[in-house]
Amino acid sequence: MGENQTSVTEFLLLGFPLSPGTQMLLFGLFSLFYAFTLLGNGVILGLVWLDSRLHTPMYFFLSHLAVVDMSYACNTVPQMLVNLLSPAKPISFAGCVTQTFLFLSFAHTECLLLVVMSYDRYVAICHPLRYAVLVSWRVCINLAVASWTLGVLLALAHTVLLLPLPFCGPQKVNHFFCEITALLKLACADTHINEIVVLAGAASVLVGPLSSIVASYVHILCAILKIRSGAGRQKVFSTCSSHLCVVGLFYGTAIVMYVGPRHGDPTEQKKYLLLFHSLFNPMLNPLIYSLRNRDVKAALKRVLDKERSA
Repeated sequence: MGENQTSVTEFLLLGFPLSPGTQMLLFGLFSLFYAFTLLGNGVILGLVWLDSRLHTPMYFFLSHLAVVDMSYACNTVPQMLVNLLSPAKPISFAGCVTQTFLFLSFAHTECLLLVVMSYDRYVAICHPLRYAVLVSWRVCINLAVASWTLGVLLALAHTVLLLPLPFCGPQKVNHFFCEITALLKLACADTHINEIVVLAGAASVLVGPLSSIVASYVHILCAILKIRSGAGRQKVFSTCSSHLCVVGLFYGTAIVMYVGPRHGDPTEQKKYLLLFHSLFNPMLNPLIYSLRNRDVKAALKRVLDKERSA
């Protein structure tokens, strides 16, 4: 690197290049979605905490998923809202790298939590008599800690490789947050290794976990088909439907994002896919679990009735 190059100490997030009126409309809309995300996931956490009937492994993992979803939104959405409301304000290099690290940590952790939740459903349906042993509270805590630890370590590997890279201009990040591939495009050095690690990391947290989830549900489907009663099959499948919807949303957008759009501007299209991934998914997850889960609806009714009678 030449001596006349100066290091970039802050970045500008370009966000969405739209008219001021459209940006104000998006500000109101995204603020509403952000509020629903925090409220919905907060309600899930509160119900699991307050209702003893939800003190089971499935809802223990669901509470961790709610924490991840809230963290997702809190990490990216406030900065995006500020940039929509007024001219883009710079974000420091340290703040940008921190945002990248946190986003990757939450993304990896959610992948692993969805695998753990599929394992919980697999044991509950295929090995119900051994459920208390195979999914004991000690096992649940170890699986949750392992998911968070692996998620953080994988993100740390990307961050350690990102930090030494020189950034000497331009300082404009073509995204609404400090997404790693958008940052790598601004580095004035060879980023070949970084790109390989990003691709390998994406493959490892998508292909491996998704394969495990598919394998679990193949066994679950075989077990459901052995049930003679139609009502029995429907009851068993209903315990998995919420998780399947969440898995479909998460991995559906992730796969489309990494496989890449075939038409138009891929960078812009991936930006909108990541918006869906980091704002809409966290908002929809608690909605899916509350609408499709009798236990959650019953717990909410009990809590509201208790508040009315107090």
